[in-house]
Parts: sequence; C-alpha cells; structure tokens
Amino acid sequence: MEERYMKVCVVGTGYVGLTTGVSLAFLGHQVTCVDLDQQKVDMLNGGRCPIYEPGMDDLLAEAAPNLTFTTSYTDAVPGADVVFVAVQTPSAPDGSPDLRYLRSAAESVAQNLDHSFTVVVNKSTVPIGSGNWVDAILRESFAQRAERPAGCEFSVASNPEFLREGNAIHDTLFPDRIVIGSDNPRSLEVLNQLYRPIINQTFTAPSFSPRPDDIGAVPLVSTDLASAELIKYAANAFLALKISYANEIGQLAAKVGADITEVTRGMGLDQRIGSRFLQAGVGWGGSCFGKDTRALIATAAEYNYSMPIVQAAREVNERQRLIAVERLQDELRILKGRKIGLLGIAFKPNTDDLRDSPSLDIANLLLARGARVRLHDPIAGERFRREQPALAPYLSESLDDLFDDCDAVVLVTEWAQYLELDWSKFVGLMRTPILLDGRHVLDADRMARLGYKYLAIAG
Repeated sequence: MEERYMKVCVVGTGYVGLTTGVSLAFLGHQVTCVDLDQQKVDMLNGGRCPIYEPGMDDLLAEAAPNLTFTTSYTDAVPGADVVFVAVQTPSAPDGSPDLRYLRSAAESVAQNLDHSFTVVVNKSTVPIGSGNWVDAILRESFAQRAERPAGCEFSVASNPEFLREGNAIHDTLFPDRIVIGSDNPRSLEVLNQLYRPIINQTFTAPSFSPRPDDIGAVPLVSTDLASAELIKYAANAFLALKISYANEIGQLAAKVGADITEVTRGMGLDQRIGSRFLQAGVGWGGSCFGKDTRALIATAAEYNYSMPIVQAAREVNERQRLIAVERLQDELRILKGRKIGLLGIAFKPNTDDLRDSPSLDIANLLLARGARVRLHDPIAGERFRREQPALAPYLSESLDDLFDDCDAVVLVTEWAQYLELDWSKFVGLMRTPILLDGRHVLDADRMARLGYKYLAIAG
C-alpha cells in the first residue's frame, strides 16, 4: 500500500496529544495542534516543551516544518483528513470519566468541519460507547450550523494510546501494536494510511531514539468501535493487576522469609507471564491505571456487573503506600517529630507527572502522624510547587538538606540519579541511617556495608 501524507488536527497538547502531533509531523504529515491555553501555545510555537519527556524537545525541533500550534479551531480543523481528540477525561466522584471536555471539543470540531471526508478520532481514554456518543454530538452540532458545506462527510473512530510516560516517543514510533476501531470501513482505511510509515517502519528513526534491532512490521488491530475502546481499558487494568499481584506476593514473601525479587524473577522467566510490570514496591501511580480501573468498574456497574479482581488490584495498590509508612513506624516506633526524607516525587522516572504519585500519599500519611517530611526530585520540583502548594514548603532543593539529621530516607521513585548516588557521602549526615527501598532497586548488601540499615517494602 502506497504511503501518503495527510493533513491532521490534534485537539489537546497534553502528554498524549503533544506526542501524537509531534510524532505525526516528524513522519511528514502536516499537523496543527489546537489548545485553548494561549501560554502553552506560545511556548510550543517558540519551540519550548511544556512537559518533561525525554527526546521531546529534539523531536519538536525536527518536526517544526510540518507543525503548527494554535488556540483556534477555525485554523486547525478545516481541510483535515484526521482530527484527533486528546483532551483530558478526569475521574468524576463516582469513578466514571468526566466527559465535559470531550463534549466541548466535539462540538467545536463539528462547527469547523468542511472536508469531503474527515475521521474524528477519540485518542483520549474514554468509556465503552463514547464513540457513538461523540458521533451523535458531532452530527447534532453540525446540523445546527447556519451554513453546512456541501459534500462534507465525517465518521468517528477510536485509536487508543499505549504510551509509557518517559518512553512516549519510542512507544509512538516503535509500538507493540496499533489499535484502530470504527464501524465505518472508510475510517479504518484512512487510519491505516496515516500509520503506514510506522506499520512498515519506512521512516528514518531519530538519532536520539534509534529503531530497535528486533522490530519488524508493527501489528495493526483493526476492529469495531466498542472493541477498540475496551482494549485500552482491559490492557491497563491487566497491567495494574500484575503490579498489585506482585505486591501482594511481596507481602507474603516478607512473612515467609522469601526474596520477592527472586520470586518475581522466577515468575517472569515464564513466557506465559513475562517480567514486565512484576516489580514489587510502593505501587503504581500516574494518570492511567487508577483512572482507568475506576472507569472500568464504573462502566461494569452500569450493566449491573461487578469486577472484584480489578477492585482488589486497586485496594492492594492503596495498601502499599500505607505499608511504607507502617514499615517506618515499626522501625522507629514513634514517627512524631522524626525527620523522614522521600526521594522522588514524580510517579515514575523520566517524567514530571505527579498524578496519583505514591510519594504524595506517603508524605501526607507521614505528616498526619506528626513526622517532619522532606521531599526531593531531580526534575519535578517546579511542577510540584505549582500543583501541590500545601506540600511545597517541604521540598528540599538539595540532597544534603534532605539527608541532614534525617531519621529515615525512603526511595520512592527509581530515578537514575538516585541509583547512581554516592550513598557513602550521605550516611554520616543522618541521625539514624535507615533506608527504606520502596522499589527494590538498591543492593541491600552494599547499602549495609556503607552503614545503612536497609529495609524493603516486601520480602
């Protein structure tokens, strides 16, 4: 199938929208990203990235000839072959996704459609059935236009993302699979054409993200709307289950005297299981697993169906954060007045994203028990001050400040900077050199030789 370049509009410039837009522009498509935040648009048009994502600044520069940012739907939508909607869908109080931003975006897109055929793609993680809902909004809003272009047709599709923050560019250009869903065969054909350079791996890989040696043609899953929407939720929920299962086994390992890192290694070598997402620790965070598992449970409830396995995964994950605090209390006996340092604020390395970060919950639990908390992160400090004003006074600018007179330090986020730290330099600064490894990534014997009392979340 011959490759052709298309005109693309991306609504929303968060992690998903920005990565999608910049990557497609890098591949040669003409891309316009629309976002209502003027400050963010000005920053992006100036070549500066508003989020921390490794390689994004370089890719933004390389894609610049094919890429424009605007606050105007009128500048972005007309003439587009494909419109990606990548707006936020935060959790409502009952766990279901809040779709007001999606509705607003769909209405604005409909007011500006004028092409012979445009595929409107749900890129945001949305509940099963949202494709039909968006299609109804588009058609209702389009019908209300005073002037409707003759011959203008459109269709809705789902194209869920499977990006890992910190690896978003790699996951976009060299994905495990691409999933597209629509009840309109023409939409599927357009998206097949759009992604042809990635499917065939015919593009020149960026120097900072080389093509993996073992990658071949990327599998394309072409299905119906509802199936594509459920694939996204099912995949994220399963990964959340793996992490929570490893954490539950980890607590049993601690009781029976087993080494959880050896247990999960032995499990992961089974090809039916695999080693990824089996790392025991303080649990998962970020924008996906928590929100998506809640949404899956809420969707099932609409059909009078319960999902106890997914609910249990959520409960285990929440418990891990409390267990970290309890491990410190078991060791120190009294937390009131103790100085506890938390290494890492972002929910995972190589991002500044704080959403559902274990560190924030642990900090608040410690503060509630009267501890004196200090936090440090090599990248996320600025965002932390902006988004967490109540905790911002506890931020340490330097590791010396965090370790000084500390009763215990917890490694929460496994940043490379912490793994490569000269730990011998800091042990003498602490009042009691207790080190709780919340990710099972440090060498326990080495830490003990340096003078730390090494603790782990699990056995």
